[in-house]
Amino acid sequence: MSSSSYSIFVGAGYALATSMVMSLAAVLIKMAAATISIEMIVFFQYLLCTIAMLPWLRQQGFRALHTHRPGLHLIRGLCGWGCFYAYYLALNHIPLIDAALLRNAAPLCVPLWLLLWHGAKLHWISWLPLILGFAGIGLIMQPEGDGLSGWHLIGFIAALALAGSIVTTRELTHTEPVNRILFYYFMISTLTSLPLALSNWQPMQIQDMLYSVMIAGSIWLTMWLYTRSYSHAPASIIAPLSYFGVLFTGFWGWLFWDQIPMPLTWLGCILVICGGVGSVWAGTRLQSKH
Repeated sequence: MSSSSYSIFVGAGYALATSMVMSLAAVLIKMAAATISIEMIVFFQYLLCTIAMLPWLRQQGFRALHTHRPGLHLIRGLCGWGCFYAYYLALNHIPLIDAALLRNAAPLCVPLWLLLWHGAKLHWISWLPLILGFAGIGLIMQPEGDGLSGWHLIGFIAALALAGSIVTTRELTHTEPVNRILFYYFMISTLTSLPLALSNWQPMQIQDMLYSVMIAGSIWLTMWLYTRSYSHAPASIIAPLSYFGVLFTGFWGWLFWDQIPMPLTWLGCILVICGGVGSVWAGTRLQSKH
């Protein structure tokens, strides 16, 4: 196996592990949200993740934080925070598989970010998968056909934010080590979460503290695996594998909450996955031509 093929294989492994750990985190979050606010969950998640990075910072020293791309770290941090906050809000009000599907519509939103970021215009070959994918999103957002669901819309905002995270993470991995990216992300997200957590503060029981520690651990591992995957393989390989997370999350939703997707949700699922994979494929073809 060539070094290039091996790197892609390793990246794919990291991507699949990311999907599995993230699906388990979704289960923990939905359980924890029954007793504490989403804002507190998000804050403690990032606070504990930041604390987990302190041994690395102590070993490497503050020189390890030196960067020439502070603005990109800020955008990446805010996008990542926005993705998780919106995703957790959606998880608390809609079925797990719906929230996971909407969040994993992120590859459909990547071309929009590239348009804003680099001024890259959409080629005609990119339009069909985007139309398919957004049609699927429309079906998922109206699972009962009675109008737009606000919480489903929040779930789609998670996809928009995740797309921004994908674009900026890929750019950062060209020049920045993984741990530096993670430290800035966790620190920025902790500071962003603090005001919301204080305004929605609730007393915590021992069970809530245990949930917070487990959620933080799973999210730290998710972010580490996610960042490593993009350092080993291109988005054309990593992004489609994220859809395995939908299968994992759907299984947990059925197992713990007896959530069975409706026919329109299944149809939307097929369209979103086809659109997402097609969007990445189209982007790869256009990139190879240039």
